Amino acid sequence: MADSYGAGSAGAERPPLTVLAHSLRMAPMPSPKQMVSFYDPDQFEEFVKEWVPALDAKYVLAERHGGSGDHGVDVAGYLSQKRLEGQWHNYQCKRYAAALTWGTAAGEMRKMFVAAAAGAFTVPTRYVFVAPIISRSLPRQFAKPTECQTKFLQELSTTRDKLVTALTDDQRRAVEELAANTDFAMFECVDLDEMLELHKTTPHYVDRFPYAPFDQGPRQMIPPPQHRDDEARYVQRLVDVYRERFPSAISGLEDVPAVEEADEHLKRQREAFYAAEAVRVFARDATKPAYFEQVKKDVYDIIVEVAARSYPDGWERHGAVMAVAGTVQLTPTVLTPFVETKARKGVCHHLANEQRLKWCREGEK
Repeated sequence: MADSYGAGSAGAERPPLTVLAHSLRMAPMPSPKQMVSFYDPDQFEEFVKEWVPALDAKYVLAERHGGSGDHGVDVAGYLSQKRLEGQWHNYQCKRYAAALTWGTAAGEMRKMFVAAAAGAFTVPTRYVFVAPIISRSLPRQFAKPTECQTKFLQELSTTRDKLVTALTDDQRRAVEELAANTDFAMFECVDLDEMLELHKTTPHYVDRFPYAPFDQGPRQMIPPPQHRDDEARYVQRLVDVYRERFPSAISGLEDVPAVEEADEHLKRQREAFYAAEAVRVFARDATKPAYFEQVKKDVYDIIVEVAARSYPDGWERHGAVMAVAGTVQLTPTVLTPFVETKARKGVCHHLANEQRLKWCREGEK
């Protein structure tokens, strides 16, 4: 009688049971565009406030006004200390699930003209609608300011918008005259892709999108022929290693080039140091210095135990530490993808510069 495995006899061997390993897949991180699309109105206004200073205009201040009674001003960019009484730009934030259309935009425009006619502020010289999704027709309508103004004035005369119908005749005429004498070329809209490209240039980008990829990473740094001042300490630590390893041939840095093994070793260590230095500079200029400090901490927390063991000499300690340093798992940050094996090894020399690592110890032999 066959068993459950299909064997013909009790003595027959059962076929091995194959267990397939689970394939663990991490859910992909949402892109910056996806993240912004899920912002609530308050978060979106704060995002716009961070973006505004990155524009070409030289604002003396960018300020949020969003909330009840804001008269249609969400984020204002002031071109002078007179602020709302001088030249300024208005950034109207519309965070809707659906695309921003003319109907919604016209309502905000009416709100602005009513407030300006009442003396709440001067008419802005630029009025920008910002929204995650903008209808295709709206930019085309704004691209023809004269037609846009005509359409707006026609609608203004017949609108049932309570903000307008509540006005007195004199107030309504003041609004119509103000709109008729305004250059509608000031109205425009910006889509989210354009906003994100500019937001990348602000220091807020890495705070909001810590896992977003950069278009370019650290620039390669080639070790210069002459050692820089910031190499003195870690290089001296290596010279101690060479002097211990080759006592009859090396007594100082000037002797290293004559010993091929030591000379090639030093060249590799300098390349590693500058690989880490390139990451440090990138973190400082494009992300946050704290991210490189986290890399150093991750590396140090692992290699410190390796360095503490007993070795025949500093050469062996250095080799053991470097082998482990190159495989250290780093805390995920926007910087992590750029910290390659050589850079992780180079971090050890940065730590040696800070006197947190020493390769040679007396009395080990």
